[in-house]
Amino acid sequence: MIATYGGKYHDGTTTYGGYSDIMVADEHFVVLIPGNLPLDAGAPLLCAGITVYNPLKYYGLDKPGMQVGVVGLGGLGHVAVKFARAMGVKVTVISISTKKEKEALERLGAHSFLVSTDQEQMQAALGTLDGIIDTVAAQHPLLPLLGLLKSHGKLVMVGAPEKPLELPVFPLLMGRKIVGGSCIGGMKETQEMVDFAAKHKITADIEVIPIDYVNTAMERLSKADVRYRFVIDIGNTLKSSF
Repeated sequence: MIATYGGKYHDGTTTYGGYSDIMVADEHFVVLIPGNLPLDAGAPLLCAGITVYNPLKYYGLDKPGMQVGVVGLGGLGHVAVKFARAMGVKVTVISISTKKEKEALERLGAHSFLVSTDQEQMQAALGTLDGIIDTVAAQHPLLPLLGLLKSHGKLVMVGAPEKPLELPVFPLLMGRKIVGGSCIGGMKETQEMVDFAAKHKITADIEVIPIDYVNTAMERLSKADVRYRFVIDIGNTLKSSF
């Protein structure tokens, strides 16, 4: 795999992705964006969207009526809720923050909300979920999440914590549960995801910024002060530079 940004190309040069001044792409690696999908709010789907769409499909968590949890309500999590909803899945958002409950239920359309630090809530929800998409990139315990799964349930990791997480094996044995992972997706799945998003009018929640705001945006990102993705307006930035 050659990453589109920060990777090394065959000739040893660095790939610059969306920051490139010019790009030549093989037709097999180009995604067709349907006309009704806005470029600004659709752009994050090429990363965040496919990152959550792919595991929902691959692990069979896309069947109408299924109960699926989404851990974390950030850039990945809010898009996961939208895709799962469009698939007909009953969505439970799991978060440590009670402040996100209204956002999850009233604006994003999740069916239920669990505060992961509330023992009563977590106890009442034991064994209720067919699967969980875990989008959290920080250290967090997996045992409570495994407890929420039904027998044969699947916990899919798409977040990438810096340090290893502790994985208790006994709950996996008793319920024949699975812990898996998923990283973005291939071209076929990405085109399928974009078409699905266009059909169901799914976009990321974004804040559009000019290129000269990037340093401030990075500072805000470190404080989780964005809802939920920054998108750089390259077109207007280039116009104003001439």
